[in-house]
Amino acid sequence: MESVMSVSEMYNVAEIELVYKTKIKASQRPKVTSSKEVYNVLLQSWDENKIEFVEQFKILLLNRCGRILGIVEVSTGGIAGTVADPKVIFSAALKANASSLILAHNHPSGNIKPSEADKYLTRKIKEVGKLLDISVLDHIIVTTEGYCSLADEGEM
Repeated sequence: MESVMSVSEMYNVAEIELVYKTKIKASQRPKVTSSKEVYNVLLQSWDENKIEFVEQFKILLLNRCGRILGIVEVSTGGIAGTVADPKVIFSAALKANASSLILAHNHPSGNIKPSEADKYLTRKIKEVGKLLDISVLDHIIVTTEGYCSLADEGEM
């Protein structure tokens, strides 16, 4: 005897729910208005045991008023590089309902000069942001002794 599947059994799929929860009031979130402020926030959040050891890529998510929604560690790589997957970057931004974001990664060597690969990645992610109406405001290269802002350098 054949068993008959119900419609709900035939189409057994996962339900996806999008939720953003925070315990911090919008007025209490830090606001950043300059690359120096962004650098200071990033430096405080960076693992001091990794900043000169391996390359990491992070994003700072911002609301419409420039207040920080959160910092997301996108990837950790090796001494000479890490992967910054735009799908991971924008899935985090969309989940947090961010209006804009700032890209950041460290150079374990201490060199703050952006590579051509850094510039290309920035342009690529900025183009994706345009499609999603999420502004990519800057890309900060972080070291323990200083930083480079691609926006300040006219590379955005």
